[in-house]
Amino acid sequence: MKTTNIIFFTFLIYMLGISTLAAKEVSKISGKVLDQKGVAVPFANIALINVSAGGLVDGTVSNEAGEFLIETIKTGNVKLVISSIGFKSFESDSFELVSGLIKEMGTISIEDEMTGLSEVTVQSTRPEIIIEPDKTIVNVEGTVMAEGSNVLDVIGRSPGIYVDQDGIINLNGRSGVVVMINDRQTYMSATDLANFLRAMPADNIKSLEVINNPSARFDAEGSAGVINIILKKNSVDGVFGNIQAGGQYNGLWAPIGGIALNVKQGKWTTNANLNYNEYAIYNDLEIERNFTLPEGISNFSQESRIKQRDKNLFFSGAANYEINENHNLGLNVQVSNSNDLNTNRSSTEITSPAMTENSYLDSDNNANGHSDRIFGNIHYEGKLDTLGTKITSDVDFTRMNSDSESLLTNLTWMGQDQNGGIQDRILTLNDMYYNIFTAKVDFVKPLKNGSTFETGLKGSWVKSDNNLDLSRSNEDGPFEPDPSSNQFIYHENVLAAYASYKGKFSEKVSFQAGLRGEYSDIEGNSVTLNQLNTQNYFNLFPSAFIQHQVSENYQIVYTANRRITRPNYRLLNPFVYYIDPLTSERGNPNLKPQYSNNFEMNHVVKGMYQFTVGYSETQDAFMQVFIQDQEDRTTTTFTDNFDKTRNANFRAIVPVQIKEWWGTSNMVQVNYNRFKSQIGDDYLDNAQTSFMVRSQHNFTLPKGFKVELMGMYLGPQIWGQGSIEGFGWVDAGVTKTIMKDKLTIAVNGTDLFRTQVIKAKVDFADIDTSFRQYRSNQGIRFTLRYRFAKGDSFRVNSNSGSTEERNRLN
Repeated sequence: MKTTNIIFFTFLIYMLGISTLAAKEVSKISGKVLDQKGVAVPFANIALINVSAGGLVDGTVSNEAGEFLIETIKTGNVKLVISSIGFKSFESDSFELVSGLIKEMGTISIEDEMTGLSEVTVQSTRPEIIIEPDKTIVNVEGTVMAEGSNVLDVIGRSPGIYVDQDGIINLNGRSGVVVMINDRQTYMSATDLANFLRAMPADNIKSLEVINNPSARFDAEGSAGVINIILKKNSVDGVFGNIQAGGQYNGLWAPIGGIALNVKQGKWTTNANLNYNEYAIYNDLEIERNFTLPEGISNFSQESRIKQRDKNLFFSGAANYEINENHNLGLNVQVSNSNDLNTNRSSTEITSPAMTENSYLDSDNNANGHSDRIFGNIHYEGKLDTLGTKITSDVDFTRMNSDSESLLTNLTWMGQDQNGGIQDRILTLNDMYYNIFTAKVDFVKPLKNGSTFETGLKGSWVKSDNNLDLSRSNEDGPFEPDPSSNQFIYHENVLAAYASYKGKFSEKVSFQAGLRGEYSDIEGNSVTLNQLNTQNYFNLFPSAFIQHQVSENYQIVYTANRRITRPNYRLLNPFVYYIDPLTSERGNPNLKPQYSNNFEMNHVVKGMYQFTVGYSETQDAFMQVFIQDQEDRTTTTFTDNFDKTRNANFRAIVPVQIKEWWGTSNMVQVNYNRFKSQIGDDYLDNAQTSFMVRSQHNFTLPKGFKVELMGMYLGPQIWGQGSIEGFGWVDAGVTKTIMKDKLTIAVNGTDLFRTQVIKAKVDFADIDTSFRQYRSNQGIRFTLRYRFAKGDSFRVNSNSGSTEERNRLN
């Protein structure tokens, strides 16, 4: 059965399984929340708490005008509790909640709160930024950036983060970021992850946790840090969800659509998401290559247009059963299907000092790919005492199948007579599958002195099989096997354990220290080449955090840790893939893990301004290497280990509230990068200081309109052997809510002035190559989102797994 059918029937069964909620007489409690200045407090948490039991009865959040309405069929003696970041909690007098009660709470004023030692909140403009000892939290819920955008857009606008045109996430000038959802790994390759985050509406998320230097509790994988996406946990009636539809046009039309649904009955809590999206772009690429020959310089001038369309269907379903108030079991299932189609048309003019006429090459590369992915997770959470002692466990299994086929047709001729050209073809078939099994357990023990002890174990077992089949033909003749064909089987087993302690040196100084140990057993077997590569190693990964509240208006957070990044499985395969006759990519079975030591000092002034200084040193860093064959005049790229890279960075975040209706968030980041490595017979020692500037403006206008304007500029920078010129762009968006905030209409424009042009150059040893690339980023996106809710109160429990291995699928 095709994966699309599996997704459809799984979702259909889920929908049919929802029981009709019995109609009961509804009580309504309403009111309005204002601050001390009489300004509305949007998105405050409104809860009805049972006075005797202390548990949640029902709840909601205030809208943009500070208004709230709780509709419930529950009864009992309750009190109304209001909480919001940056404000003191409000509690009403108790009252009897009876069936059919209509109660107007009136206008409720809540007071500003001075934040304590554990965190500082930047409140000058949305999104609010909270600085904790080991992470920075960006509150997205209710901001303009959440409406009409996807999660990848929002991540790219967060402090210290840049998302490049391929969807690769960089944090503080470094790649190798691990992305999690609700503290669980996303388990996807960089390409799959970008498509998934594009398909996920930003309206589904509450906040982002940017963890530059993760603690020992996290897998040591990911040298640049961790981004944790926190989904909304709403207290709403028994059925809650939203439906969205829209699309983007940038010369190509790409539709999007999805539905999210949450249901609770008794001790069961379930949720499901079904999303479909297409990602379509044109990629216009110009390449100039110079080859030094004995008789002079030979020039290759190439122009290409790549048309890419990815179609992605993703289903996620979860169920949680509360055994009792202290123990619960959960299940999460994800099924995805992806189909992509790529066409590459390129023309190359070749000049040579030995030839009186120029030669020409036209290439057509038609490729299509298909992948299926099934993921299952079973998890348990138990609270062992009233102090907060807790044990959690996860067991995951994933299987991914991927196949692709490409046909590269080349026509070569001299002078103006194209009819006398020579044709050849290269057929590439690539089949891959991955099996990943992981299990882990975590234990947290709060101690009586206010400190906390954590420990845990984890194991992961990975197997992948990649079969690459290449064949060639001249003219229209039969295809003959190519010696570059290869089958590669990969096994990886990792066992890990950690311990962490959190406490205080004094009332103003708190700390956290941890140690993680990981043992790796790796085997790569090139069946075709009869090559067997094995690696066995044990590593320790320490981490430490110190938070010093120097004064009421000044806080410093120090962090340090050691991290590892293991290579993507595919890169270890000694494959050869032809992009065109002049350019090929190959794998590297000798690729080793990279290790990084990271240090950071974060200053927070007056709870508003953040100034961060960081340093990172990476050994055996992954870098793309370019090699030119001067005789054959071809270029080969592959990923190799650089001896050492260094990154020093400074980041300033300055929010400014210009007017009540106009807030800005401004960021400046300066990076110093240095790359040192022996490449063939030549030694690379390349260094440069670069910068990034971003200014985001949010406007709240009358009649429910909200506007966002974002400008970003990246200065000139280096990356390994190459250098990139500076470039910038401007995005804008407007949203309007109607039908009592149930329907949101959003229009977003990207790269308004068509300035997101990438110009790069590789000038190292005998390589002289320059690039100019523009993807069709200039476009407009329309989104309609309708929210609905009905039934009994509940809180969604979301779990999605426990490993990092899938982040290296590629």
